Amino acid sequence: MKQLDVRSPYVVDTRELGRRPGLSHPVNRTVPAPAHLGTEVISVAEGSDVQLDLLLESVVEGVLVSGTVHGEATGECVRCLDPVERSVDVRIQELFAYPGKSSADDEDVLELQGDLLDLEPALRDAVVPSLPFQPVCTVDCPGLCSQCGARLADDPLHGHDDTDPRWAALRELAASADGTTHPTDERPTGPENPRS
Repeated sequence: MKQLDVRSPYVVDTRELGRRPGLSHPVNRTVPAPAHLGTEVISVAEGSDVQLDLLLESVVEGVLVSGTVHGEATGECVRCLDPVERSVDVRIQELFAYPGKSSADDEDVLELQGDLLDLEPALRDAVVPSLPFQPVCTVDCPGLCSQCGARLADDPLHGHDDTDPRWAALRELAASADGTTHPTDERPTGPENPRS
């Protein structure tokens, strides 16, 4: 376990709170977002402001931290690659156990170091899952043309002529199913043919 630095904006000294269950202490601070607070497609930019409005409560097992986290996430639309901005407004609730109070089975339980607790892991656990897995600029974003990369929202009628000769037989089959005459339809005319 790394030694906590009291100068870190994420480190909170709980001495003012005390260890008697039932005591509480508010913590309101703006911290710079840590690196990699998000995914490859959307994240809270490193160093941008993140507002923490928290309440520290002394409980038998340790210190319960609860409250809200506010910030702004930026990224790219997965369909058209336009910039995307999302407001981050999530609840946070995490128990920081007193040293020696958590069992060996509780690997995910965060612990106090003396009177210090580190909010960064709890911040990550709250923010990262709240971000969209596949952010889009609008719900109905049509994306980009798969052939030329044109932005389809700018030209809804965008299209390409299918000149691939490998599809010619399929085009002829579709045309005959429609009942339209195709240039290759050269059936003989005569009494046995109702088209004569």
